[in-house]
Amino acid sequence: MRNLAMKKNSIAKHSIALGAMLGLILGAISLPALAGPHKPNTSTTDVPVKMVVTVKARTGAEVPVVAEADVQVYQRDKRNMVTNWVPLQGDRAGLQLFILIDDSARDGIALQFPSIAKFIDEQPASTSIGIGYMHNGMVTTAQALTTDHALAQKALRLPIGSAAGSPSPYLALSDLMKKWPQTADRREILMFTSGFDSLGGGFSENPYTNPYLDEAMNRAQRGGFIIYSIYTPTAGSGGFGSFRGNLSQTGLDMLSQATGGETYYLGNGAPVDITSYLADVSFSLKHQYELTFLAKGTNKPSLEPVKVKTEMSNTGLRTAENGYVGSGL
Repeated sequence: MRNLAMKKNSIAKHSIALGAMLGLILGAISLPALAGPHKPNTSTTDVPVKMVVTVKARTGAEVPVVAEADVQVYQRDKRNMVTNWVPLQGDRAGLQLFILIDDSARDGIALQFPSIAKFIDEQPASTSIGIGYMHNGMVTTAQALTTDHALAQKALRLPIGSAAGSPSPYLALSDLMKKWPQTADRREILMFTSGFDSLGGGFSENPYTNPYLDEAMNRAQRGGFIIYSIYTPTAGSGGFGSFRGNLSQTGLDMLSQATGGETYYLGNGAPVDITSYLADVSFSLKHQYELTFLAKGTNKPSLEPVKVKTEMSNTGLRTAENGYVGSGL
């Protein structure tokens, strides 16, 4: 009996010891997950994002000089660190500018060719200029990008008119951007079009539901393109009437606002003189900076809403609505 009692006691002690050891092992497995020190999420990290910013005076013609310390960047209302702010002048003045003319435009645009030729001639030697015509959802290049501005001037021709149709200027714009090689220079586009899109706007021609406009805006922001538009009525449209004309202009406004450009028009008719519009485009091109800031990387490259601000008086900063943020993986 005593031996049996000793065995039971020994078994009990072993059982307690084994239970304690098992508890320690389980604790060693689970405790670090529960009580271990917090580790930062290393799946993403800050990544540099570059954007072109246009500086303009709110009133008057004199544009203030903006320093890096005067610039604030916010990504989803969280302030980001600015790491570089470079004026795009001198050896950084490189610019590739494409002039796109809607081939379905009225032939009255030829009256503006002297102003367009003068605009081309006034661009600095560091600016490469291309000329293209939009039709059938694509761009036909009349003159590839060149620093020989005389060649670009010679490429201007009368549009085809109503025979060209007017399917989608936004589809044509995407076609151009898709084929445009990467470059360290700025990439900007000046369009002459009514913005009328018989393909993407549906029966109501609503720009807010136009997939081709959405695609053009997204592609432009991903590629850093800045787009300016001068409203140019379509041949045979009779001006579309105020309602359709306003919708078309709204689409152009949306495109320019999304990319950091401008849209120019006065009512729904053809402008009598576009000299002041072209002068404003030239003025913008001369007052641009390359902004670099650190953004929180995402799981995959994506467009993120960005606001660029300054507290300087009489100073406005214009840039794309979204920055293209890499994954940071």
